[in-house]
Amino acid sequence: MIVTGAFADGARLDEIRLAERFGVSRTPIREALQKLAASGLVEQIPRRGVFVREPGPVELVEMFEAMAELESACGRLAAMRITEPSLDALREVNGRCRTAAESSDADGYYRENERFHQLIYAAAENGYLQEQATRLQKRLKPFRRMQLRVRGRLEQSMAEHEIILDALARGDREAVAKTLRDHVAVQGEKFHHLILHLKAKS
Repeated sequence: MIVTGAFADGARLDEIRLAERFGVSRTPIREALQKLAASGLVEQIPRRGVFVREPGPVELVEMFEAMAELESACGRLAAMRITEPSLDALREVNGRCRTAAESSDADGYYRENERFHQLIYAAAENGYLQEQATRLQKRLKPFRRMQLRVRGRLEQSMAEHEIILDALARGDREAVAKTLRDHVAVQGEKFHHLILHLKAKS
């Protein structure tokens, strides 16, 4: 609900109301809020409560820069270590991305795109790097998702996926690393749309 904007930046998350809403006790709600705080999606303020926290423009760009470098590192290692079954799994997920893109289904595309990147993290065979990339991917989810609604972005993303897959199959570490970095980085029009999004929600 935070990711979809049902809870806006600064909204207070009340344990009692959430427990009633989902028909559970306060214990799992409290545990969920602690995990959200660890991810950075909410902020726990002593004696005040838990509040949704959305990053400002500078922090957002910094996170995307870090994400681009993490993805690049995962891609470089994956190019050396990926197995044929992992490549087949990537091709299968990419096929579902293509189906979603062809039907202009941005939400469906994002779900498969998320899995596409997670398979690359796993293929790097570095547990710590995979954990950090996955954590930041979750933190940036609402913003990465929003980018896909920019005109032409689905088609551009698909073209980049094809380059990444081809480079992985060839074991071309630098091509994978560069394409993944550019694929994730916030530049130009992407940044403009992110800022508009933040202003619209402020």
